[in-house]
Amino acid sequence: MVPPPPPHPKPLEVFDMASALAPTNIAVVKYWGKDAARGGNTPINSSASLTLDPNDLRAETVMVASPELRSDELYLNGRKVDVKGDGTHAKRLRRCLATMRRRCAKAKHPPRSSRATSSEELSRWGVRVVSRNTFPTAAGLASSAAGYAALVRCASELYGVRDTPSFSLSATAREGSGSACRSLDGGLVAWRKGCRADRADSKAEQLFDERHWPDLRCVIIVASAAEKETPSTEGMQRSVATSPFLTHRAEAVAEPRLLDLQKAFRQRNFERFGELTMRDSNSFHATCLDTFPPIFYLNEVSKRAITCVHAFNAAQKRTRAAYTFDAGPNAVVFCENEAAADAFAALAATCFLGADLSRRGLRGLTNAPEKLARACRANPPSDALLEACGDKRGGATMMYLTRVGGGAAAPLADSARDALVDASDGTPQARGREAWQR
Repeated sequence: MVPPPPPHPKPLEVFDMASALAPTNIAVVKYWGKDAARGGNTPINSSASLTLDPNDLRAETVMVASPELRSDELYLNGRKVDVKGDGTHAKRLRRCLATMRRRCAKAKHPPRSSRATSSEELSRWGVRVVSRNTFPTAAGLASSAAGYAALVRCASELYGVRDTPSFSLSATAREGSGSACRSLDGGLVAWRKGCRADRADSKAEQLFDERHWPDLRCVIIVASAAEKETPSTEGMQRSVATSPFLTHRAEAVAEPRLLDLQKAFRQRNFERFGELTMRDSNSFHATCLDTFPPIFYLNEVSKRAITCVHAFNAAQKRTRAAYTFDAGPNAVVFCENEAAADAFAALAATCFLGADLSRRGLRGLTNAPEKLARACRANPPSDALLEACGDKRGGATMMYLTRVGGGAAAPLADSARDALVDASDGTPQARGREAWQR
């Protein structure tokens, strides 16, 4: 079913337009819990993530600013979203836009292509934000991180705002979604919790770019594309209030682990990197279970995916695949190289997707049907390995094959921009359902 077109979007005559994309990032050392004393979406521990290839999992955003818009508008995945209410994301969107507008208003001149006569005038125009995700939203794959990173990158183009010693796009993205600051850069990125009262030092730092470990691959098993029952913000608040393990994990586990993982990544030591990644995921979900009432982000398919990773590594006689789960049931499995990824993907497809693993049978179930079908033909899992993975089959809705990639970028290709907004009048375009929505 195709979503209905947005309700009577107003065609515009005078407007500026900008576009950008941002990839998702998957935390390998996770943060859980906000620092209420400092505020501003600051975390109680530092974290680190790997940015995934934007060709596979990304948010795409177009922003239109016009004096004809009397209020701001947001269209997400083909539907209009309320930005005036008290919802968490409505407030965060307004906060990000307010920060970028204040910065714009201080500039001497608007961007050269702007139709505004001054930066101050441009900052007062209403904006229409049109965005989509190419992967499941609010399902534990950091869709908010990609979305807010794309928003801030896009706003930086629209308003001509850049990083300076006194202003950080990373800190602005953090105001929308904490982990969004990590999606602005590629490769391995740390989000430093910082300690300053003004929160200016709570921002992302690229540790290694996407070229440092080019062999690394990633297989994602989508156990559910539905929105999670407990949103991350609500879950963090509950954990902070009720979990004794949370503070111990933040201070004694996560911070030292980040240093260990950084060293393993520098050395391209997958055995060590993989163990640290899996242990950190386990400790995060232990915190969720320690919360009262407990939070269950993993489901039965998630647990089977964990079993499959350990069975695969046992068959390989060393760690060649490593799972991690954010606040959701979907398994993100990093693999040592393409050969390991192909072998694990064949196992995962056999266990979770179904009987027909041909290119035709896999269409709509993966972002790379030909590649996955070829991997399945070349790497049929042994009966012993399948037995070690358990006798249940199916349960996943999709699989993604991807790798570590670069960060947010602008502008979008014309075809991607035009799929979101009519460039002649700034109106949002009706879209068919994404593969993950079907």
